[in-house]
Amino acid sequence: MGAPSNPGDNSTPVGATQVTLHPVADKRSVNKPVFLTAAGLVLAFAVWALASPESAESVVGEVKTFISTWFGWWYFVLATVILGLVVFLGAGRYGRYRLGPEESRPEYSLFSWTSMLFAAGIGIDLMFFSVAEPVYNYLHPPEGPAQTDHTAREAVTWTIFHYGITGWAMYALMGGALAYFAFRHNLPLTIRAALYPIFGKRVHGRWGDAIDVAAVLGTIFGIATSLGIGIVQLNYGLHELFGVPQGKAAQIGLIALSVAITTISATTGVDKGIRRLSELNVIMAIALLVYILVAGRTSFLLNGLTQNAGDYLSTFLDRTLNTFAWERNPETANQPSTWLDSWTLFFWAWWVAWAPFVGLFLARISRGRTLRQFIFGVLVVPFSFTLLWISVFGNSALQVARDDQQFAEQTAARAELGFYSLLEQYPGATFLLGIATITGLLFYVTSADSGSLVMGNFTSKLPDPMADCARGTRIFWSAAIGLLTLSMLFAGAGGSIITLQNATIIMGLPFSFVLALIGIAMLRAVRNESFKIDSYRAALPNAIAAGRGPSEHGSWRRRLLATVHYPGPASTRKFLNNTVIPAMREVSEELARMGLTAHIDESGTHEGLPYPRLIVDQGTETGFEYGVWPVSAPAPSYAVLAQRSGDRYFRCEVYLAEGSQGYALNGYSREQVIGDILDQYERHLGYLYLRRSATDHHEPEAVDTDES
Repeated sequence: MGAPSNPGDNSTPVGATQVTLHPVADKRSVNKPVFLTAAGLVLAFAVWALASPESAESVVGEVKTFISTWFGWWYFVLATVILGLVVFLGAGRYGRYRLGPEESRPEYSLFSWTSMLFAAGIGIDLMFFSVAEPVYNYLHPPEGPAQTDHTAREAVTWTIFHYGITGWAMYALMGGALAYFAFRHNLPLTIRAALYPIFGKRVHGRWGDAIDVAAVLGTIFGIATSLGIGIVQLNYGLHELFGVPQGKAAQIGLIALSVAITTISATTGVDKGIRRLSELNVIMAIALLVYILVAGRTSFLLNGLTQNAGDYLSTFLDRTLNTFAWERNPETANQPSTWLDSWTLFFWAWWVAWAPFVGLFLARISRGRTLRQFIFGVLVVPFSFTLLWISVFGNSALQVARDDQQFAEQTAARAELGFYSLLEQYPGATFLLGIATITGLLFYVTSADSGSLVMGNFTSKLPDPMADCARGTRIFWSAAIGLLTLSMLFAGAGGSIITLQNATIIMGLPFSFVLALIGIAMLRAVRNESFKIDSYRAALPNAIAAGRGPSEHGSWRRRLLATVHYPGPASTRKFLNNTVIPAMREVSEELARMGLTAHIDESGTHEGLPYPRLIVDQGTETGFEYGVWPVSAPAPSYAVLAQRSGDRYFRCEVYLAEGSQGYALNGYSREQVIGDILDQYERHLGYLYLRRSATDHHEPEAVDTDES
């Protein structure tokens, strides 16, 4: 939410296209077109909402009504298709592809990983809606009479559905695509990079800028909605605990506090900031959950959990595409359609808006996992906890609502009261309110912390996927998020989150189309990689028979030396200049004598070392590119030839156009490097044959997207 950094001027065919990457700066810098456009729009919107709140509320409401009327169906279709796509990717043959080179392994434990993805993906809104939505649905169900046993059962199931695997599938697609293209295909960790298979070079220009701006706008409004919910709820909690007045003054203070805390936290990095807060956050939430489960009617809650899980599974397909088409009447604006727009449509738009934010965060913490592990981890682990949380708190709230009409009506009218009012029904209420406030604050800070970090990365040019934006950029976005939350929270009726919810539906729409294209690009890319793998398997027997191949290291002494030696920059430069580049030149000259167009590109550098590439033009087909990239890493403690324990050594990894091949050339002779180049070239020709055969038999020719 480690990979080698991206070299300058790299060409990468993903899907069916070849794309030339623009050079990436060696230092963090602002992506001015994206930053200025997004920041300008956000600030203009915030100033307008603060200057004319009634006008902002009215316009936002009218635009939201238009979108829900004409594009509501689109959100439902998109959510369903994305879920089917990610299950297909995870369960099929593509699921074994690793998010990084084949030798890479996960950097975080399962608990740390799931803690971070859960805390960043949900936030304080889970506390808010786990009580408020079931009670609201109990009093105002989409269908049928209110306040019945059946309505109570349906009320919790609808809430679980809105927080279910459908939304997490959007996160899985976005995060999986970003990690796949960044860590496996050596592309920048940006939204536009995931669309290379469709747009080609166009993503470097206005198309790419527009894509990133759409991601930034959708993300910041999604974050602002969650933070607005958090502010309203925390304000009420502080009022109950310490008598802090409810209203604008307290909420402005909370926003200022959040900006200060998240600015400090964001500058400490993932490990020191987000990771530790996330783990503490989940531990406290689990403790609160267990207390309610044990102190309440435990047997009823466990039975309710089982029933809720069964209802969710058995009615999932019916709810997924249920747009209440027959119940819609534009003249009367009757209950089912109004309810759907206020709940399901809002949640789907909210998940879409959060997808780039959470997806980028998930990608940064998921290098080394397989696509299958990533997808089903994202779908199953956080949802399991969410199911348990909503069932326990939702059914507990409905128990109180059935006996206390005042509690039910207050919770439905002012959702922020519901969670704290429920806790007041249990022993040790003051202590519980304090735990809930701290937990809510951690949820709030974690989301804002992650948001300022990711927003800064969206609008920056970074040297590698694991790098973060400059401190000043994070501080700006932390303040911008606070300002937008403040302006939208006070638009119209002060302290209401309705305007924020409506704005989320509006801002999520442009990125919903981007998300659909990312699904197409991801499917095309993994299908294309399968051709590469098949071609490699077909070419491998010939390579072995010819005495070539990556495992052929020559003399045993040279092989042993390459195994225990961890070369520094000087010896790595010598190896590249004296062995690798001459080998590439020999192959290039021989190919030229055979009538092919080939050349060596020695302009690229990384960490002060050359990054040579052999490029062979294949006419109208995807060209062949063979690069050797010096990738640095800390020398292990057992490195007998390292000078000091803190030394860094370099692996001269083989990079084709689609990314790292997972092995290094350290210790190879010139002839062995030539042999490896020929192995990969034969594999590339086999790949072209398989792709052309599949295109000829199953699909029309892909449109060439290389031209800008």
